[in-house]
Amino acid sequence: MSQSKKFLPRSGAFVVCCLALSGVLAVAQDAKTKTTVTYPYAHATSKLLRELPIDVLGLGDVEAPEPKPLPLRSRGVGGPTQLDPLVQKEVRPNVSAIKGIDFDGVGAQGFAPSDVNLAIGPSHIVQTVNVRLAVFNKSGALLSGPTNFTTFFAPLGGNCALGASDPIVNYDRLADRWVISDIGISGGTFSQCVAVSKTNNPTGTYTLYAFSFGTNLNDYPKVGVWPTTSNSAYLVTYNMFQNGQFFNGANLCGFDRTKMLAGIANAAQLCVKTPNTEGGYLPSDLDGPTPPTDGTPGLFLTWQNNNPGQLFLRKLTMNFTAGTATLSAATTINVANTTLACGNGGTCVPQKGTAQLLDTLGDRLMYRMAYRKFVDHERVVVNHSVGNGAQVAVRWYELLDVSGAVTLNQQGTFAPDTTFRWMASAAMDKSNNIAVGYSASNSTINPAIRFTGRVPSDPAGTLQAEASILEGTGSQTAGLSRWGDYTALQVDPIDDCTFWYTNQYEKVNGTFNWSSHIGSFIFTSCGGGGGGPAVTLVPTSLKWGKIFVGLTSGAKAVTLTNVGTATLNISSITTTGDFAQKIVPLSCKSTVAPGASCLIKVRFTPTQLGLRTGDLAITDDAPGSPQHVSLTGTGK
Repeated sequence: MSQSKKFLPRSGAFVVCCLALSGVLAVAQDAKTKTTVTYPYAHATSKLLRELPIDVLGLGDVEAPEPKPLPLRSRGVGGPTQLDPLVQKEVRPNVSAIKGIDFDGVGAQGFAPSDVNLAIGPSHIVQTVNVRLAVFNKSGALLSGPTNFTTFFAPLGGNCALGASDPIVNYDRLADRWVISDIGISGGTFSQCVAVSKTNNPTGTYTLYAFSFGTNLNDYPKVGVWPTTSNSAYLVTYNMFQNGQFFNGANLCGFDRTKMLAGIANAAQLCVKTPNTEGGYLPSDLDGPTPPTDGTPGLFLTWQNNNPGQLFLRKLTMNFTAGTATLSAATTINVANTTLACGNGGTCVPQKGTAQLLDTLGDRLMYRMAYRKFVDHERVVVNHSVGNGAQVAVRWYELLDVSGAVTLNQQGTFAPDTTFRWMASAAMDKSNNIAVGYSASNSTINPAIRFTGRVPSDPAGTLQAEASILEGTGSQTAGLSRWGDYTALQVDPIDDCTFWYTNQYEKVNGTFNWSSHIGSFIFTSCGGGGGGPAVTLVPTSLKWGKIFVGLTSGAKAVTLTNVGTATLNISSITTTGDFAQKIVPLSCKSTVAPGASCLIKVRFTPTQLGLRTGDLAITDDAPGSPQHVSLTGTGK
């Protein structure tokens, strides 16, 4: 069992008592379907996120509760150290992706591990870490925070206002909303705290919900967006530990997305528990503009066995009106055998300049289960860490038609040299290019943030040569093995091509001093059928301060870059509201060559007092056209 420190409550036992009672009253068990229906014990509206206090913490070093070991770790088949049977032997060309914007995110401030995560919207990036969240624009400017989760969830009271762990953020593309969640912890009782933005602005207000688990730990929760037309859900998985200690199965659940988007107080959570031989499930999480076919159940995947290699797929059919859910039997997907990372799924990753080894969390799939719906089929990509001789490598899978007759389309293990690679996240763009971001370390380098990927024409099961997002300049030193617990790779909804990845690194040797980083890249073939134009815009929002009504501001600039392999043809550039384009010598013309950039300058002339909003739209022949930049200013 874990020896890590627990969060300490910030107030007395009276609140804990009341939470436990509320949780009991809010839960009903359906004896026929084994559905647990839970309603929020607290419901509130947050303050504007951008107006909440900046978190400076100032606490002593605190290690978050370590994810409890899952059944795979205890029953994993060991044996002599051996090469992974799928390890890629072919050296492929350098990854055919162009790096874009990258910048530092939120830092440690005395908490570990990072639990680093992000979501991408049209104009914003929301990053969550342990135990804070922040909002950036796509050029890396900080718009809100960092905000402590206990401050954010304070209107709920109880656990959500007292302790936090395992945050996740999702962007609900079809609703144009943001979903933020974490575990609320206090005095041996646990809750799931959920926030749904009231608008598409992540720095605004949120509807808040708290769901009690009493003394049972809802460990390592992961959330996915599942926007079917009826019974749409925010899917969520938990590894359940009775009294915080004894594993008794995974809860596969769904929140009532329709009610949460409407801010309705009695939005239910429907859960069905697996046998206690299964854990570590991930929920399907939609990428792209096409929702699952209506009636498609929520999909859940786990790495069940390493030898013989097996994934388990389960499907949860939810009916929020009736308050019922039906969980399918597990479908076995046979995959290649593996050796557990570090032999037992634990700690063995070396670093430069220290004897301290890092944890792989190698007994489970790594976030996310990235799902994409195409016209005639579905695809899912997912990954986990494996042992490969004396090192640790990334095993990845691509599955087809997961809601029907699921098949394993391809699988591979990436280990091009003796460096350890782990803590990965995988996703796919609209052109079927697969990307994987991960940590990399060995005894001669500090932990780095890297990525690789493949295009559809690559040989099955192979990834191209890796590229670096950031090479660390420090190592995590004695006394702390925890690293990441999870990371996140997401696809930008503007072009459905640009990948954004976040992970942790060290600037200098130390403990509880990690930094986080956010980086972007795009495959040159995305959207072009093997070659075409592709657009990036920096920044993706322009803001003016207060300007007198009738006066014209100075111009602000957007840089448009054609990161594709063919000439970009621009048909129009338009503005709305009190905003107008200013033509300068470097202004964008009708064409932009591959690799070239041009400027779009905009001025603001308020016609009325107060907040004024508008939009800059670029219509062209690149994926994601028209591209948009949000415009805001205030008349005075």
